[in-house]
Amino acid sequence: MPITMTQRLGSEVLGTFWLVFGGCGAAIFDAAFPGLGIGFAGVALAFGLTVLAMA
Repeated sequence: MPITMTQRLGSEVLGTFWLVFGGCGAAIFDAAFPGLGIGFAGVALAFGLTVLAMA
C-alpha cells in the first residue's frame, strides 16, 4: 500500500510539532528558570531525546 501525500504531510507536521514542543520548550524552560540548572547540555539533551523518541 503506497503512502499518500496526506500521510507524509501529517507525519511531517507531527514530527515538527514534537521537536519544537520538546526542544524549544526546554530552551524556554531554561530561560524562564535560570536557577534550575538544565543549561546548554540539558537543552541539547532535550533536542536529542525528542528526535530519538520520534524515531
